[in-house]
Amino acid sequence: MDQEVLHQAQTRMENLTKPPRSLGHLEEVAVRLAALQGRVKPELGRGAVVVAAADHGVVAEGVSAYPQEVTRQMVLNFLRGGAAINQFARVADAAVYVLDVGVKGELPDHPGLLKRKVRPGTGNLAREAAMTLEEAQRALEAGREAARKAISEGATLLAAGDMGIGNTTAAAALTAALLGLSPEEVVGPGTGVGEAGLLRKREAVARALGRLRPGMGPLEVAAEVGGLELVAIAGVYLEGYRAGLPLVLDGFPVTAGALLAWRLEPGVRDHLFAGHLSREPGHRHALQALGLRPLLDLDLALGEGTGAVLAMPLLRAAARILHMATFEEAGVSRGG
Repeated sequence: MDQEVLHQAQTRMENLTKPPRSLGHLEEVAVRLAALQGRVKPELGRGAVVVAAADHGVVAEGVSAYPQEVTRQMVLNFLRGGAAINQFARVADAAVYVLDVGVKGELPDHPGLLKRKVRPGTGNLAREAAMTLEEAQRALEAGREAARKAISEGATLLAAGDMGIGNTTAAAALTAALLGLSPEEVVGPGTGVGEAGLLRKREAVARALGRLRPGMGPLEVAAEVGGLELVAIAGVYLEGYRAGLPLVLDGFPVTAGALLAWRLEPGVRDHLFAGHLSREPGHRHALQALGLRPLLDLDLALGEGTGAVLAMPLLRAAARILHMATFEEAGVSRGG
């Protein structure tokens, strides 16, 4: 982040033809975008979302309202353009990339699908490690590769999305592990499990956290209690950070992946923008830890990258604020 440009953009913001702070939080977003791009008048073009997909062995604990085969079925829906993320991406001028990093079952070749399956789903994190450290490293690299593809094809804004039945349980375990929180603080209803399902999720997370050892590194923690797509999402954001792009967060699973990226590379934090606030309780804790204010609060809980993509037009609008005329440029008298 260019501190000199940050100062210049803030100075320009204070002299634009509007009352001070009248554009609220968008003014802070605009100044951050300027500093990231190293120019006082930032420009944002096309966006991209990498939807990382994988299955989870923890569904055997009864933590999801949907059967595991829905993961594969929804990936096929993404590829056909029939999901919510496809519709929102069309409106938001964002390309959709789908990354298979651990879906159970075979998927067809498709130009929009990057097939980098590490294994067909994780182990049951309530009873065993989700994956090996080597598998976590491969998932991280798969996310990086997907991000490189999106960036090479013109992405100026980068987001991640998620698809994986059972992944709010993995996201809760990973978030709790990285932030030192209890299962009660991070576990929510996910796809709509009832009270009994909520108790099963908390128990699964508690068991996973109980296996952690002092001194484990972030990727070791993710291998023990996380998910393949969550680790891949961390890779997406790490590569986006390396390329210097603004990075947009979606809901709880995606933000859990971003927490991992932040723990692996603290500088990632400066590039993150929170697309929205999910109704999952762990999401609020994660955003607070990252020091991020969500752009939208629409009671979303779908995933897929939908909230991140919905926020992309707001980020473009924020960038355009610094293209406004100053009072001097416009010949407009200042207020008192």
